[in-house]
Amino acid sequence: MNKFVALVLMIFAFGAFTNAATLNEGDAKELLNLIETEKDYSDAIDLIQSSDNADELKSNDEITKLITEISEKKSFEAPEWTLTDESEGGIVEKGDGEGDTDDPTEDKSLWAIFLLSFASGLAAILTPCVFPMIPMTVSFFTKQSKTRAKGIRNAILYGISIIVIYIVLGTVVTAIFGANVLNEMSTNPWFNLVFFVILVVFAVSFMGAFEIRLPSKWVNKADENADKGGVIGIFFMALVLALVSFSCTGPIVGSLIVEAASEGGIAPVVGMFGFSLALALPFTLFAVFPGWMNSLPQSGGWLNTVKVFLGFLELALAFKFLSNADLAWDAHMLEREVFIAIWIAIFGTLVLYLFGKVQLPHDSPIERISVGRAMLGITTLALVVYMIPGLWGAPLKLINAFPPPSQYAESPLGFGGGGLTKASSEIHNEDMHLGPQKLMVFHDYDKALAYAQKEGKPLFVDFTGVNCVNCRRMEETVWGEPGIIDKLKDDVVIVSLYVDKKIPLPKEEQTTTIINGEKSVAETVGEKWMNMQIDRYKTATQPYYVMHGPNGEDLGNNSADYLNHRNPDDFKDWLEEGLDLFEKAKEK
Repeated sequence: MNKFVALVLMIFAFGAFTNAATLNEGDAKELLNLIETEKDYSDAIDLIQSSDNADELKSNDEITKLITEISEKKSFEAPEWTLTDESEGGIVEKGDGEGDTDDPTEDKSLWAIFLLSFASGLAAILTPCVFPMIPMTVSFFTKQSKTRAKGIRNAILYGISIIVIYIVLGTVVTAIFGANVLNEMSTNPWFNLVFFVILVVFAVSFMGAFEIRLPSKWVNKADENADKGGVIGIFFMALVLALVSFSCTGPIVGSLIVEAASEGGIAPVVGMFGFSLALALPFTLFAVFPGWMNSLPQSGGWLNTVKVFLGFLELALAFKFLSNADLAWDAHMLEREVFIAIWIAIFGTLVLYLFGKVQLPHDSPIERISVGRAMLGITTLALVVYMIPGLWGAPLKLINAFPPPSQYAESPLGFGGGGLTKASSEIHNEDMHLGPQKLMVFHDYDKALAYAQKEGKPLFVDFTGVNCVNCRRMEETVWGEPGIIDKLKDDVVIVSLYVDKKIPLPKEEQTTTIINGEKSVAETVGEKWMNMQIDRYKTATQPYYVMHGPNGEDLGNNSADYLNHRNPDDFKDWLEEGLDLFEKAKEK
């Protein structure tokens, strides 16, 4: 029997006994499974609520779950009795598994911060402030301890103390600023400008212009307490290491906190744990296996080379934050070509340094370079050569997360226009703008929906951000792939809604949304689109893609994001499913 006919008959049968009917669990489920339109949904909910056994049906977990899934999938308003305290008015992030409310993108970001911090900790070990202290410290534990077991125990306590000291630092940063403020930092141009200055100072310090030192009074006080012995003494020995090595580790730790702060939440704590874990490992492992120290290379000028190399990396990273500020202000002072030219200059100078053609203040005389240094120089030179075509519009997929997007450039259409002239791009619609991959996109949802309905095409909604790294990765590495770019260009209407645009909204266009039980007033364009995403999809992560049908309804292909659709084949399948569903929706 046709689903529509069956649904009509069931609603009619139950509707005749609205005031005195009992609706059993099986019939209720069957009724809900036949829903296709919002009217069907409304009638079914009314029948459940008006039945004699309504309380029993409302408390049935399977029925409640089924209603919740239908309301989320089709964007229908869920009845109040299906909302839990945790989900009512709050942000419910969509996960991979059924009923999973954790945000996997956030988990992935924290893992990325941890791995970056761990790698940075390993790099900090190879600096002249830390590396020479490994044999000295391990020797102290092995000689001062009466037994080998006690020496190992003390070394483990020493490693744990290092971890605790740095985790406390991350906790303090999180406690002072708070998760919400840290999240704001990533899009606030002034904070990005401050981060730029901080990283430049750190970079110049690493290159040898000056050393960043903590007050000697702090170091002396910690050293005095380290002589007390016992657990307290071991802790203060770890503190002495942290203070003495600050001139080398400080810039790295500062850079990590800056990077973690842009992620927000507990990222600074996770970052400090990763960094301190890597830093503590050699002290603990060499105490347990002292014979390994014989294989360590001797201290020397190569340690300063490591510092300088890190300084160049920090200088390059600094311009990413300057670019974020420029993008937020839409100042067009650091457009894509300028950014790439600066990186070519930085890494080009690093190549000369690695090959011994440039020397900095604390470098030892170089008679010949090592094989490792030569290989690193060749690799860096390859990166420089790779970036050069980017000056003329090449996509540069290997580093696409760092430069400004391709449309934010002196020549957004590429050198020579890339086969698309500005005049031809403007004939689509006056409300369209040049977007990723030279596609024409809207930035206003209502205008985009009206145009899509006029053209008879599905609306491709792109919740994105000016400073969203994963958004740039999707646009540069997925959107332009064969089988995807042609569909985005010809078969859909794209609206890119930037959730971090700081453009003020007129008073009459400001909207209010209930988030976590509190009113959130959208006073800027970005806040308007962010509130729309949270209110409609219960998530606040970007990039987030959905497709809308002929009447602005969500199509049944659900959503796409970076975590689950960064593979072009997965994204293509999702896009094709949406196009098929749109054609079916038009036939109804």
